[in-house]
Amino acid sequence: MNSNISLKLYNLIKTGVIKSNAHFWKEYYNENIINTFPCDLQEVKQELEEKGISVISVFDDNFPIADGKVKNSEKPFFFAYKGDISLLKNIDKNIAIIGVLTPTSEIVEREQKVVKSLAEKSFNIVSGLAKGCDTVAHRESVKNNAKTIAFLPSTIENIYPKENKDLANKIVDNDGLIISEYIREPKIKYERIKRFVERDRLQALYSKAVILVASFRKGEGDSGSRHAFEKAKEYSKKRLVMFRETDADDLMFGLNKDYVIQGEKVVSQKEIEEL
Repeated sequence: MNSNISLKLYNLIKTGVIKSNAHFWKEYYNENIINTFPCDLQEVKQELEEKGISVISVFDDNFPIADGKVKNSEKPFFFAYKGDISLLKNIDKNIAIIGVLTPTSEIVEREQKVVKSLAEKSFNIVSGLAKGCDTVAHRESVKNNAKTIAFLPSTIENIYPKENKDLANKIVDNDGLIISEYIREPKIKYERIKRFVERDRLQALYSKAVILVASFRKGEGDSGSRHAFEKAKEYSKKRLVMFRETDADDLMFGLNKDYVIQGEKVVSQKEIEEL
């Protein structure tokens, strides 16, 4: 059930009154202030019902609290979603899996084994619905009847990438969750790109651990995964990488290799047991 205060926040975000997380925490973290703004609650409620979207805000008792010390510019206060929002309540049950957009068939096979092992331990799999490793993580979760959570860099009604719209529906049908901070489309290219980085920090924020499947170093290929992995360190989350000796000369494992050298642990059955 969408609360009145969350419906009003939806309207304030949609109309551009609240511009960012930091703006909210500085100026609008007060129900009395929000209630001074006029809002046709019935109209907003009908709009959301037609879209099949629910909303939740920090003013709601069941809002998923950010785990760890998070600065206001990164602390979420509002989500639009479809599915089971309670999956974010117990962060110790959530494991994020991230990686490259173009994994080889061998990488896919290795990732599938990791996801299956986690599913057997009743973990929820968190990822970002992107092409490649994210897609593998979500699909394999559904295949193994594990709950999976997809944090989006887009609005709920405009799933990105478009080819994963059916997968998003399957996630919800499998009692999972698709969730986003965004309810309006980006106005400029910079804002669109920024949302990918902002999405990445949520994967770390709402997970017990982050597993890096494969990733190029910066400048050698797509390396967006590093954002979530670095945020995991900042938020004091456990970090694991997929790596073996034969990966040492593979550029697709360049970032993984660097992290192993730095002392990060390699994902294994033993590490999964310890989780």
